[in-house]
Amino acid sequence: MTALLSMAAFALASSISPGPVNIVALSAGAQHGLAASMRHVTGATIGFTVLLLLIGLGLHELLAHFPNLITFVKWAGVAFLFYMAYKLATDDGQLGADKPARGPSFAYGAAMQWLNPKAWLASLAGMGAYAADGDGRLVWQFSVVYFVVCYVSIASWAYAGTFLRKHLQRPRRVRFFNRVMAALLAASALYLLAA
Repeated sequence: MTALLSMAAFALASSISPGPVNIVALSAGAQHGLAASMRHVTGATIGFTVLLLLIGLGLHELLAHFPNLITFVKWAGVAFLFYMAYKLATDDGQLGADKPARGPSFAYGAAMQWLNPKAWLASLAGMGAYAADGDGRLVWQFSVVYFVVCYVSIASWAYAGTFLRKHLQRPRRVRFFNRVMAALLAASALYLLAA
């Protein structure tokens, strides 16, 4: 397997698996459609890629000197997940034309990645595996591969959400869907607390 294929496989396994960012992409696609959810997808992808690049370019050394930063990110991420779960659980379930199709913003998607311990672990593990020696060419190469795979992966969750949209025409169904998504986000937060 070539290095690029190996990098892409790692990126796919990390990006396509269920997690908070993908759950929000699925929910955004179902509630707001694909176009509105692409802001979240783009923000999450760029946010992750910047994190990955910074880890590869030396942020990991700063974290080694200040381990409390990792603890802060974990707690901020857990709080953010609970906040998002609350917002989903209390949504009114209206999908009609009277409800603006805003969806999560670019900044929201990027912030999710920086507060997502899964993103930090994937960045640290990926750079450790593919660019541990700090070779700038490998750091950038891995980041570009990861950007493409991450974008397609998160977008596929948003796209899947658009297929659910036709089954969510009644507010009762949307509320049920939102509460399931909220429960999954809360479960993700609880998992992070236990880890």
